[in-house]
Parts: sequence; C-alpha cells; structure tokens
Amino acid sequence: MTAHVVTTATELRGRRGDTTAERAVVMTMGALHEGHAALVRAARERVGPGGQVVVTVFVNPLQFGAGEDLDRYPRTLEADVLVAGKEGADVVFAPPVEEVYPGGEPQVRVSAGPMGDVLEGASRPGHFDGMLTVVAKLLHLTAPDVAFFGQKDAQQLALVRRMVEDLNFPTAIVAVPTVREDDGLALSSRNRYLGEPDRTHALALSRALRAGEQAAGAGPVAVLRAARDVLACQGRTAEGPDGLDVDYVALVDPASFREITDAAWQGDALLAVAARAGRTRLIDNVPLHLGAS
Repeated sequence: MTAHVVTTATELRGRRGDTTAERAVVMTMGALHEGHAALVRAARERVGPGGQVVVTVFVNPLQFGAGEDLDRYPRTLEADVLVAGKEGADVVFAPPVEEVYPGGEPQVRVSAGPMGDVLEGASRPGHFDGMLTVVAKLLHLTAPDVAFFGQKDAQQLALVRRMVEDLNFPTAIVAVPTVREDDGLALSSRNRYLGEPDRTHALALSRALRAGEQAAGAGPVAVLRAARDVLACQGRTAEGPDGLDVDYVALVDPASFREITDAAWQGDALLAVAARAGRTRLIDNVPLHLGAS
C-alpha cells in the first residue's frame, strides 16, 4: 500500500473522501520504528478497510528546550512514508513549520497545568506545553475521530487525554502498549544514538521495571525499592563515569501523575523511570496494580 504525502491542510482536507467513514490519526515526529508501526496497524484495524488512516510527520520545535536535540533529531521522511504505507496508512501529512505555525512562534499555547510540571515536565520545562499545543493544532488540522498514542510516553498520553476531555475535542484517544526490542529496551527514535556500552547500561531501565512489577504484591515501598536496587547497580560513580545517570524512579497515579506516597495504597499505578545513557536520555514505564486484584 502506498501512502499519499501531503504538506498542507488544504491538501489533507481534499483527501478526506467518505466523510461518514472513521478517520484515525497517528502523530509522530518521524524516524518511524516498530513502535510507530504498531500504532498504524492498530489504527488500520480500528477504522477498517473503509476508513482512513493519517500519519503526521512533524518535528515540533516547541517540544525542544535549550540544549536539547532539535537539530540532531533524525529526519527520514522518505523511509517514514514507506513504513507508514506498508502498515496501512492512507495519507502522510508532513507539513513544514510554516504550515503548522503560520504566524511564527505562537503567542497563545495550551498549558499542561500541574500534571505538566512533574517528572518529565520538571526535567524539561515547557516541553508538555509545546506538545499539547501541537497536538491540539494537529487534531484541528486532521479532524480525526480517533487518535492513537503509545503507552511508552505515558505522561504525554495522560495529558492528551486530559486536554481532550477538558477542551471538548470530539476525538477518542486510544493507547497502544509499549513495543520492545528483543532485549527488553523500549523502542525509541533515540535508541539509534546509543553506542556500546551505553546500550548495555540502558537495559537496566526495563530490568528495573520488571523488578518493580514483580514486587507489586508487596506494596508501593517494595516496588520502588526493587526498581531502585536494579538501577543503583548501573549508576555512574566517581570511580567509573560510564553507566546510567538516573533522573527519576517514580510510582504514580496514572490518571493524575501524583506520586503515590501512601504505603497502604491500592489500585492502578504506573512505575516510571528516566535516565541518561551517555548523551541519550531515555524514558520507560510499566502499568501495575497494587493490592488485591
């Protein structure tokens, strides 16, 4: 299957076809990998042969803070179009910056609120405001019935769901489980930056999550202890600069991203980790259920 490439909202509107059929969107910044492919397949399955799947490819400058890797971020549109089409996309919407931000850097933006100030938001101030602003704009431009997001970016997913609810977007948000490489590393466009031994150190993230998951029956304190013990073995020291530079290990309520501090807390939870392996910052998470099933 060949995906049609369009670069303007006008072209995209002309590709709508049967307006009674469902349209699904998968938003990406390009450099598509198997994780993105899983999102496209899920979208194709949802809308069926009569529906339409749109994949957006746009490297959003508002999501990159000072010193982050905007210029370094890979641009692989030709390959992305092939992947999107192979997995069932009908259209690839790859707008230039001027199409998404016609007035230049936007003065009016979507605020992520308190949920955007913790974990990733604390480490990357303003990141989630930029993310929500472009997601809101792309929801307007693509006008989908349903949008698919990966569970790997769990805080992003929670914020998008909250924005859609708070601002009355007529779009259903569907989460797709994290796709992992054979060794357990969560798929990410940034994995290509990992050399050896950084990749070996990075595997501690998924091991820490598995350790925390296995301790879920013993409660929040045990979950965090198990995860931190694994990461401590890979941490950087004065004697050895190689290893992981751990940013956070947190157990949170998946709806609000408030940290779980009650040792007797029961219910759904999310164990989230972030660390830098070499120059590459990685995140990962796993959903848990604490207490009785």
